[in-house]
Amino acid sequence: MSDTSTKQFISFTIGDEEYGVDIMAIREIKGWTVSTALPNTPAYMRGVINLRGAIVPILDLRARFSTVQTDASPRHVIIVVAVGTRVAGILVDAVADIITVATDDIQPVPQLDHGAATGFVTGLVTVEGRMVALLDLNRVFDFDAIGDFADVAA
Repeated sequence: MSDTSTKQFISFTIGDEEYGVDIMAIREIKGWTVSTALPNTPAYMRGVINLRGAIVPILDLRARFSTVQTDASPRHVIIVVAVGTRVAGILVDAVADIITVATDDIQPVPQLDHGAATGFVTGLVTVEGRMVALLDLNRVFDFDAIGDFADVAA
């Protein structure tokens, strides 16, 4: 065994794509709950939910990456994450796995001219033949665009 440090990620799917977020950012994983839409928010904002008294903004990750909104059903999942001092949720198709990777195995993202979602990805890792894109939650959640209501969940 080497002394290489490792990191753990929760991986999840959106369509045929697999993404991962640092397991330390995860606060809760729950089934889809209908959210309350708020006016003057970006199209990728599904709205807010009440999570044990806290108002939590829910972001539709499919819509954030492609502008196509998820047709949410009971099989969809909300991953509640801490982003800085705020708590927010991301709507995904399904949780896939908990993955442990050596930090040396995380590959840099290739530089592309026109990739909308590439700015959200901090690295790529191959796990059991699958490519997992690791997300930077601070970039995914643009709280300036989402609006002041996100501060309520802090």
